[in-house]
Amino acid sequence: MTKPGNELLFLALGGSGEIGMNVNLYGTQGKWVMVDLGLTFADPAYPGIDLVLPDLEFIEKNAKDLLGIVLTHGHEDHIGAIPYLAADLGVPLYATPFTAGLIKGKLDEEGITKQVKLNIIPRDSSFDLGPFKFTYMPLAHSIPEGNALVIDTPHGRIFHTGDWKLDDEPLLGTPATAEELTAVGDRGVLALVCDSTNVFNESASGSEAAVREGLDAVIREARGRVLVTTFASNAARLQTLGQVARDTDRQLCVAGRSLDRILKVAKSVGYLEDFPPVIDFDAAMRLPPRDVMIIATGGQGESRAALARIAFDSHQLKLSKGDTVVFSSKQIPGNEMAIGRIQNALAAKEIIMVTDRQAHVHVSGHPGRPELELMYRWIRPEIVLPVHGEMRHMAEQARLADSLGVPSSIVQMNGDVIRLAPDGPRKIGIERTGRLILDGDVILPADGTTMNERRRISVNGVIAVALAVDQAGRLKGRPAISVQGVPVEEDRADFLAEAAEAAEKALAGTGKDEAKLREAVRLAVRRKATEWTGKKPIVDVSFIRL
Repeated sequence: MTKPGNELLFLALGGSGEIGMNVNLYGTQGKWVMVDLGLTFADPAYPGIDLVLPDLEFIEKNAKDLLGIVLTHGHEDHIGAIPYLAADLGVPLYATPFTAGLIKGKLDEEGITKQVKLNIIPRDSSFDLGPFKFTYMPLAHSIPEGNALVIDTPHGRIFHTGDWKLDDEPLLGTPATAEELTAVGDRGVLALVCDSTNVFNESASGSEAAVREGLDAVIREARGRVLVTTFASNAARLQTLGQVARDTDRQLCVAGRSLDRILKVAKSVGYLEDFPPVIDFDAAMRLPPRDVMIIATGGQGESRAALARIAFDSHQLKLSKGDTVVFSSKQIPGNEMAIGRIQNALAAKEIIMVTDRQAHVHVSGHPGRPELELMYRWIRPEIVLPVHGEMRHMAEQARLADSLGVPSSIVQMNGDVIRLAPDGPRKIGIERTGRLILDGDVILPADGTTMNERRRISVNGVIAVALAVDQAGRLKGRPAISVQGVPVEEDRADFLAEAAEAAEKALAGTGKDEAKLREAVRLAVRRKATEWTGKKPIVDVSFIRL
């Protein structure tokens, strides 16, 4: 399947069956549009890797039919892949001012600003892309300008929520009201494509205003320095923390490049204009501890972020016994070990720690069940199509929609081609999807040769064998063998001697064919390593011809 016909199709290339790396395609009348182009962060299955990108092979092959990329908001799992993949697609981007500011910074850093056209769309505005009409509709989220998209097509209207929540007291921006959302439903909605992240939460996500009260209480009680860590992109939380600093008579210090960037972009488009003046690191350390509040990156355990460097004494800012660290963010699944490492380091310094388990210092940016139920009631779609979740989240949202009388729902995964109209929803095909890794400055397949070799090396180690041979294939001198990551520490010399002997024996009875010589030596040395260690290391054999 390459071109959509007289129909309306949906195809996720990322973000369905996982939380992160959101990439969604809509197709009709021979044309495609993309909604969001995000990344995700690597786990231990990708040694040496920080960023994981979506494999866009399908739409790259059909790039001539792609009209543009429309961005819902500025979180990394929605815009993070843009600097690495957008230029190759060769289509314009569309975003509201704050999101566009973040994207521009990324394009500038990569030096591709002139290669990618970025269109800034005023808040609450509409624009056309071929047979599609897009209207931005603001919804509350943990970043300024979280937007739903109302997408009008020849086959019906889509309400694509992006990431959202309901907040009666938002600190930044003015989200759409119940009346405005009901009006969208009154016009008729074919499909609600909806965030599934918190579908198992029986309570609503809560208001950012309530977090201020919780933080005020915790920080007023603190006797020493206070450090608060949160997601840099959560500008609403930054606004809250600025107010808390004033409430508690503390001067504010900010630690982390991403925080500096968010503050700069937010102020440039009219947010955080009353954020308190920020003092530098030296001034923060000179002040009495009771007068200082630090906002720092690194609450998810990132090893190079400010909190980790402070915890391990490699930062200008220092914390000591009796100081307080507040984790004003949710622990993302998979980050438990990294966060625990930092918390243990802080505990060793007798630093007080407060998380959302001890106090009301965080609210989610995603809807719980009560909020989902209200959205269904307002929008009244014919179809619910869950996205932004693992399979269990999306399946549960489909069950919730069915229980509330939504006529149809469909659970899909990355690569499933879903026909929404006519005669939808139903799966009509599957396209290849996958993951790429950013390894240094190189983009590679996530399960390609490089990554598989690295995994094997990390598990089993590597042995290098160098052999000097004459033109007849006879060995000249002893084999040179080195090992890395193979568990032969105390007996290394004995192992190397036996491995060299095994290589010599293998070489003696193999003939002149270099490929056969190399394979015989490789197998012999690996067998010897397995006898010694139970491991099967990678063995690399090289010949020097004399």
